[in-house]
Amino acid sequence: MNIGYARVSTQDQKLEVQLSELQKYGCEMIFKEKQSAIKERPELDKMISHLRKGDTVVVWKLDRLGRSLRHLVNLVGSFKDMGVDFVSINDNIDTTTSQGRLMFNLFASFAEFEREMISERTKAGLAHARKYGRKGGRKPGISKEGKIKAWAALKRTRDSDVPVSQIQKELGLSKATYYRYLQWAENHEKKENNLKK
Repeated sequence: MNIGYARVSTQDQKLEVQLSELQKYGCEMIFKEKQSAIKERPELDKMISHLRKGDTVVVWKLDRLGRSLRHLVNLVGSFKDMGVDFVSINDNIDTTTSQGRLMFNLFASFAEFEREMISERTKAGLAHARKYGRKGGRKPGISKEGKIKAWAALKRTRDSDVPVSQIQKELGLSKATYYRYLQWAENHEKKENNLKK
């Protein structure tokens, strides 16, 4: 089954051109993404959950599917693992053909090259910084605001039957940060109790 995916990235853009091309190609089902949020793409997730071996994902242009070259390569790689082919109409890429697979492998090579270049630049920058006595990364410990939230998380967790997810939401903390702050507050509390003995 040919399954189409169309996406607009701004309010001003329209889906009509993409939809028309996908219909001409013979897509039996088309998922339409109208949101501009980079990370949240529910229609893409829905489409992926509908895919079955032998299906073909069809897009009008490559940039409609992937956020970046790396994201695109990863998506198409996961399609391949599922036994799903990929077609980009405007870019003449069709992974059911040897030429299409070659083109896509070139894109994958560029993505790998880009990843390696970023890694090399990062390593060179860190080495340069270390040479001049600078260390990378965030300063160890927790900020003043973080300490306040850590104590609040500890108190709220102990004094109520409220679910952790609600406490996280109230304090504006991710799950990982919540547990890191909670650990800090518990350790700090133990140290204070040991000093009092």
